Amino acid sequence: MAHIFAFWESRAFYDSFMARSHDRLASAQSGTFKDAQVRLFDYRFDVKTGFEPRFTDADLLRVALCRVHEERVEHFVLMQEKVWNPAMAGSPGMVRGLFGEAPGNEFMILSMWRSAAEHGKYRTERVERLALRAQTEADVAALTGDVVDMEPSWTV
Repeated sequence: MAHIFAFWESRAFYDSFMARSHDRLASAQSGTFKDAQVRLFDYRFDVKTGFEPRFTDADLLRVALCRVHEERVEHFVLMQEKVWNPAMAGSPGMVRGLFGEAPGNEFMILSMWRSAAEHGKYRTERVERLALRAQTEADVAALTGDVVDMEPSWTV
């Protein structure tokens, strides 16, 4: 499985690419992959510090995709800002990240880590306690995600 993250300066640039270049590039890649899933998220806020789409200082990414109960969206976003963000920001191995939103009460939390070991320390020490404090189980209808080892040769 491969994860490809693309960051666009604006929605206008994304729309222009889709209208002018996407089909030509996609046809050139025909047969090189199967079961592609694409999601477009709008940036909401940073996790830790000003997000940059630069991956040279991270060895691992954690992406969480959350579908949130409609009546719990406001609470979920507030808990990201007040509970999860400070906890991740306080982890020495966490580099930076972002919180994005898509239609249908879908959210993405992308965090970048110096190493799997640093991410592991954060995960084992804090996640259960933070989830209880943030009432994550009440907010989230579905949660998927992955831990992604960076492949430097794929970074553009």
